[in-house]
Amino acid sequence: MADLKTTYMGVQLKNPIILGASSIVDKLETVKKIERAGVGAIVYRSLFEEQIHLEEAQLDDMLGEYDERHAEMIDIFPNIKHAGAKEHLYQLKKTVDNVDVPVFASLNAIYDSTWVEYAKQLEETGIAGLELNFYSVPVELEKAGASIEEHQLDILKKVKKAVKIPVSVKISSFYSNPLNFVQQLDKAKTDAVVLFNRFFQPEIDIETEEFYYPFDLTHEKDYQITLRFAGLLYGQIKSDICASRGISDGKDLIKMLLAGATSVQVVSTIFRNKAGAITKMLDTLEQWMEEKGYKSVDEFRGKLAMKNLQDPYAYKRAQYVDILMNSTEIIKKYPMI
Repeated sequence: MADLKTTYMGVQLKNPIILGASSIVDKLETVKKIERAGVGAIVYRSLFEEQIHLEEAQLDDMLGEYDERHAEMIDIFPNIKHAGAKEHLYQLKKTVDNVDVPVFASLNAIYDSTWVEYAKQLEETGIAGLELNFYSVPVELEKAGASIEEHQLDILKKVKKAVKIPVSVKISSFYSNPLNFVQQLDKAKTDAVVLFNRFFQPEIDIETEEFYYPFDLTHEKDYQITLRFAGLLYGQIKSDICASRGISDGKDLIKMLLAGATSVQVVSTIFRNKAGAITKMLDTLEQWMEEKGYKSVDEFRGKLAMKNLQDPYAYKRAQYVDILMNSTEIIKKYPMI
């Protein structure tokens, strides 16, 4: 039988499939189903500092609605305070204590001090490691990309210094040169880099003429940008590479491992196909390995990374040139008239 074990951030996993951060973990019963389906590890839903501030503001508004309406009502809500991150930490610890696979935490903070503060609190729940979500949505014309990267690197260094558990960084693909930034993260001693996080983009309802934010799952082939960068990074950095975004079945999993990923994170396929999707992915991987004669994942990981290919253009723009050179065949396949 094929050995599916892998080591991610120094933590041994029984297989490379990790449940990515999402609301799927809200019910412990659902988490247990996913564990029984065979998942190798779980990333608990993100602790968003912005959400905590919003909830605090909403609570203040509700309490303030009755302020001094008349004398008897001044103390209608005596000493009520927002719980802050306590509820999140409680539920996270409950999950850690009730599953047998490694649980990682995910953090989205705002201020340098709170990145460190929340990282310490999350560590105390017994998690196996911590995932920092780094991204920046550009809204200021004057802000240079280099200053954003420097600030994020500084946060990583401060968190690494403050905790003893391994720390990974999940980034977006929206950097001028993601390869260079990952290299800097690697030098700053991140234990792993997760490629890539995904934003919920705004939409416009042309009937109401208003913005809204649809909850869209990833689509087929969304994994291709991750595949490219995993293949480019393998063997170039010491940090583990975790592939994320659009990985929906066992074939996608195999592709990521061949490109050089240590593990993969899945979310959308669980929403679509339930916990059984994990079992099917593992069955596909195991069957493929047996057919190919691979006894362990390490035997083929990175086999198709740029470092191990003789074709220097496999991951480069020459692919685009190749498509242009063969445009006649493409037009035959997709005739316009």
